Amino acid sequence: MVRQKIRVSDKDGLHMRPASELCKKAMGYDSKITLHFRNKEFNAKSLLSILSACVQRENEIEIECSGSDEEEAMRGIVELIQKGFEK
Repeated sequence: MVRQKIRVSDKDGLHMRPASELCKKAMGYDSKITLHFRNKEFNAKSLLSILSACVQRENEIEIECSGSDEEEAMRGIVELIQKGFEK
């Protein structure tokens, strides 16, 4: 299992478009990917779960990846968030 904290810099936080991009990216990995925010856990492979977190701009979240490709998954998710969800 690997964990990393990261600040969401997208101007609108994790609204529909970035949440969708994050979910799509997470689904490309075998590992379980979880977002931790405000003492709650959210499944990164579920769009509704991500949206229900209500993450706003400049909020810090923690990503947790656990599984056979956890390191690769972490790199991919962190890179997506750092690039502001740009393709």
